[in-house]
Amino acid sequence: MKIGLETESYHLLFQNGRMDIFGFIKKTAELGMDGVMINIIKDKNLDPNWGTLGSAEPKHLEQVRDEIRKYGLFAEIDTRTTDPEHLTKIIEVAHKIGADVIRTYCCIGGYNKEALEKAPEEIKKIVPLLTKYRIKLAVENHEEEIADEVIDIIKKVNSPWVGAHCDIGNSMMAWEEPIDAVRKLAPYAFTTHFKDHIIIKDEDKYMVCGVPAGTGNINTEECFKILVQESKLTRINIEMCYPYVAPFKREPGTGGVKKVGEGAFKVEELPFEYNVIKPKDYYYPEGDLLEMMIEAQEKGVEQSVKYVLALRDKYCR
Repeated sequence: MKIGLETESYHLLFQNGRMDIFGFIKKTAELGMDGVMINIIKDKNLDPNWGTLGSAEPKHLEQVRDEIRKYGLFAEIDTRTTDPEHLTKIIEVAHKIGADVIRTYCCIGGYNKEALEKAPEEIKKIVPLLTKYRIKLAVENHEEEIADEVIDIIKKVNSPWVGAHCDIGNSMMAWEEPIDAVRKLAPYAFTTHFKDHIIIKDEDKYMVCGVPAGTGNINTEECFKILVQESKLTRINIEMCYPYVAPFKREPGTGGVKKVGEGAFKVEELPFEYNVIKPKDYYYPEGDLLEMMIEAQEKGVEQSVKYVLALRDKYCR
């Protein structure tokens, strides 16, 4: 099993000019990883069209491809929406840098039933291009979507080039037990986001909070075991979402879980002192807090990598 790293794992460094795509590729190799997953979604201080990739200029893409090859890494791309015009551009860029899997998701800015309903017909329009370049499209359970909704889209498209992106933590925002979501998505999975979460209470509101892999309340070892034994995956990608918080996106019970308190949904203490930094500021810290959170993120990546490599040693060798 190859282990990759998603650029989101270093989102603070990217957003604050401390890392670019070339630095990320090199760092991934230094950590002993096998591949990179490049998030091209717009974010603070990043290219509005190409995110952490930085540009789609031919020379830049050639340099990115060469850097990936230099370290012998695989490459994947993370994007969003099922708009055929957008996905066509992404597929072309993926081909140019040697990426063979593209992650996308349907709902943006909240649950959108219409987006889920139109997704199959939109995706069908780009299947010929996926086939031409031998690139797979993976539909993610991205906070709003439960596993059954993703599987429904895959079945309606009915193409060997369209499958699932299994995020082992995102199901929680839709009130779905992570192990249940992973077990459902595993047979369809083309790629993954491997992460860990806890539940915290911010004043009177419960939130899903990212933590380094192996330190939270998701049964990450069981999730890893399921992905190894019940899928055809040859790669698992770490997405270290820390520091990070997200609200619940669906109504309680949507994914089968009705309230917080047990298992993956156990409520824990805040990872940082509330009088130092509030959860709403975790993702975009400023001033002196930025340095503190960058240090936490870098340590979290190292911790997550060590943990996942140990799981690989246990279940894949």
